[in-house]
Amino acid sequence: MIEKPKAPRSRGRPQIRPDDETRQVIVLAAERQFCDLGYETANINVIAQNAGVSTKTLYRLFPTKADLFECVISFRISEFVIEVDEEHLDAVGLKAGLVRLLAAYGHLVLAADTIAIIRLVLAEAERFPEIAATFWEKAIERTNATLEHWLKRQSEAGRLIIACPYQTAGMLRGMMAMEPQRAVMMGRVSTIDEATIITRAEVCAEIFLSGTVPR
Repeated sequence: MIEKPKAPRSRGRPQIRPDDETRQVIVLAAERQFCDLGYETANINVIAQNAGVSTKTLYRLFPTKADLFECVISFRISEFVIEVDEEHLDAVGLKAGLVRLLAAYGHLVLAADTIAIIRLVLAEAERFPEIAATFWEKAIERTNATLEHWLKRQSEAGRLIIACPYQTAGMLRGMMAMEPQRAVMMGRVSTIDEATIITRAEVCAEIFLSGTVPR
């Protein structure tokens, strides 16, 4: 008698996407909604649909729209923090390290989506003060802390003379990004290209170091 081939064993239920991966997909979909429509108009159901998840899953991972907005900001800033790895900056020397740090900051704050989020926060902060608080804490303070930490390390090593690393970090951020960011926001230019960001980082670093490097 010929034995019939055995039926293949069931592989069970399809593998479920990990929560961390699902969060990232939702955050990217939410960022697009926030940038395109603003905070108030952004639709949770549409975000879930664009992310390919159920609304139930979205609310399980992000109980409120404010939680989702906070994660959008944190996710964007985390890319900047990862990019400015301290060991990598130290390996290239003081000036080159500062240029890379400032260029990374420029890439972050002069990106079209970042400027769209800043417009959103300025326009809707009065009605939704929580988004202004989130942006200040998760974006402004966190990026400033990254620059402040690098400056403090250079000062402690005797490479720079700085009275207050916290204030100095804020001044560096303004010198690097304020003018080009306002130019985009006020419609003077449409975007800030890569060459402009790098050139500005180099000029800012040169001006800054000329007044802070020990003689």
